[in-house]
Amino acid sequence: MTENPPNALPASLLEAVALTKRFGALVANDHVSLAIRAGETHALLGENGAGKSTLVKMMCGLLQPDSGELLYEGAPIVFPDPASSRARGVGVVFQHFALFDALTVVENVALGLPGHEPLSALAARIDDCVHRYGLAVEPWRRVGELSVGERQRVEIVRCLLGDPRVLILDEPTSVLTPDESENLFRTVDLLTDEGRAVLFISHKLDEVRRLCHRATVLRGGRFIAEVDPKAETAGSLARLMVGAEVPRLPRVLEHELGEPRLLIRNLNIPGDGSRGSALRDVNLEIRAGEIVGIAGVAGNGQTTLFEVLSGEKLADDQESIVIDRVPAGGLGPTERRALRAGFVPEERLGHAAAPDMRLSDNVLLTTHSDGAIVKLGVVRHSVLNARFQEIVKRFDVRFGGRDPKARRLSGGNLQKFVIGREVLRDPVLIIVDQPTWGVDAAAAAFIRNTLREKAAEGCAVLVISQDLDELLEFTDRIAVMCEGRLTVPVPVAETSREAIGLAMGGAEDGGEGVHAA
Repeated sequence: MTENPPNALPASLLEAVALTKRFGALVANDHVSLAIRAGETHALLGENGAGKSTLVKMMCGLLQPDSGELLYEGAPIVFPDPASSRARGVGVVFQHFALFDALTVVENVALGLPGHEPLSALAARIDDCVHRYGLAVEPWRRVGELSVGERQRVEIVRCLLGDPRVLILDEPTSVLTPDESENLFRTVDLLTDEGRAVLFISHKLDEVRRLCHRATVLRGGRFIAEVDPKAETAGSLARLMVGAEVPRLPRVLEHELGEPRLLIRNLNIPGDGSRGSALRDVNLEIRAGEIVGIAGVAGNGQTTLFEVLSGEKLADDQESIVIDRVPAGGLGPTERRALRAGFVPEERLGHAAAPDMRLSDNVLLTTHSDGAIVKLGVVRHSVLNARFQEIVKRFDVRFGGRDPKARRLSGGNLQKFVIGREVLRDPVLIIVDQPTWGVDAAAAAFIRNTLREKAAEGCAVLVISQDLDELLEFTDRIAVMCEGRLTVPVPVAETSREAIGLAMGGAEDGGEGVHAA
């Protein structure tokens, strides 16, 4: 075997050469080239809709290019399907997970591997992988009991058990806490130290600068630049992605707060073994015109809180939840929407949107009781289509075709669609779980500004997020959820990352600036 000469670049394991892919009139990728080298972490950057997902799907056999070619270890190769790419050592962890809630971790992993290995032996291999790469996964837990961050680790473990030489990670830290992200970075470093190649797709540019050796930037389906991210700033990377400066949005000017739009009084929900956890004596008031954020490590009750506030779980005490002066603890989702409450859950594909329904039908799912789109049990399709088009236009939702199924959208575009669907219902209360998960910098700024504007118009906004920077940037008060208990919300100006971090870790006094309820 011929060795590389001194100071030569490592060999490319997987290379895209002038790949082009069209969907009708839409050119998703236009002669895009990208080379992933052994022993490096390579970032793929671009706005939502820039063509990143299409490129990845061609590199793993989910899509076939219209022109161009793939090279594997320098030789032309065709992946007719994902199984063929996995067999050659290309593993992908997509942003939207493919797991069955009713099955255990080890059963889900078994479905993604060839052969019929006994589950006990596979569980032992999972444990070995967990300890080797620092991924906290319990083989015999049911997936339906896991947080989104835990589910992502299951997908990574399943991928690693296939012994990939190239690992593609799509928005891997978008649902992780800072500590979980640090653990993932250590895992990535271990993988590249072993000579594997990692393609890292992320909108978190500071993470890209810290972790990645090179970065390829796409814009509008075209290659824009290949840069050393460590030699760039987050701002310069964002400019390459967007083609202009990404505005830093100032806080909305001070405005008077109105009546309480949401009251939570002594809310207790028993644990049922699910991933949501129990709630213990939760109290909270949000008034018209303010944004309150809830921080916390995944699995500490945030999922249960969202479900009980949205009506997916009912409270025993009708008075424990009051929406715009109406006791609502025993009301279901449709009845709460009739009170002009809006809800954006954490999992957009499968929870916020039905994957195999068209976007217009997904609009109907949450607006049918509003009175405008459905009259006397009959759907007014002209009104429905007008609402659908308004969401697409005002929230810059990009897709191919006229009215595609929800699963056809990139993660960021689907998030903008779901946010827009709820905002255009003109709610007096909106509850959003992970508002900018997997969304590019410009879209994230737009979403945050939209929520600020709704608050300025008199809406009360509750934001559940694992992104502390996000909460500190645009909320008015922050509370922390830990083991099902909620601290007293404090003004953003009176707290800090350190204080919030202590409270997230269960410090009894929560640190200076965050107080236990």
